[in-house]
This record gives sequence, structure tokens and C-alpha cells, in this order.
Amino acid sequence: MTAQIACFTGDVGPASALKVELDDVNGRPVEVAIVRDEEGDLHAISDICTHGAVSLSEGEVEGCLIECWLHGSQFDLRTGVPTSPPAMRPVAVYPLTVEGEHVLVDIDSPLSSS
Repeated sequence: MTAQIACFTGDVGPASALKVELDDVNGRPVEVAIVRDEEGDLHAISDICTHGAVSLSEGEVEGCLIECWLHGSQFDLRTGVPTSPPAMRPVAVYPLTVEGEHVLVDIDSPLSSS
């Protein structure tokens, strides 16, 4: 499968996240957080925290990290690696490209996986 349109660039404000649902190659829904870091760069990661199984897109964005709102684990948006406990496993990071105003994400070819 190729990259899918996830949202428009204007849908994600500075230091914020947007939850989207995309279908994988088998037609199963995958929850993805499209995150704009404090520098303005866009990232696509799994929206589900590997510790508490809650939506990361509801958390705070600081620098290039997103913090889980439930227990405070932070994840690096570039690698998916947790930088603070209690999470120990990374979240998946997906390739993201911007074409015009469209944000495209390829969930079938993760850069890293949980």
C-alpha cells in the first residue's frame, strides 16, 4: 500500500496533535497521531501509548516530544522511543510526506515499530 492522505497541513497547529484513523493493507483501522512539534515539523506516530493504551494525541507536545496525558510518559516524535517512564516500549513511527497542503502517511511501512 502507498501513503494515504491523513489530513491537511492546516489541521495541525503549532505544538499540537491530531488523531486520524487510516486503513492498513488488510483494511483494518489504525489510529495515528499527526503531530506538529515546536519547530513546526510534522510527524506521524501510533496514537496508542504503549504503557496505558490511551490516545497520545490528547497529550502535550514539548519540543520534539509528546507526553501521554495519563501517566506522563514522553515519546520522541522522530524515533518513537520513550524518554521517561513508565512506558518502556516505543510507539510506531510512520513515514510522512507533505504534498501541497496534504499530509500523507504510509502506515504499512513503519520507520520504527512498537
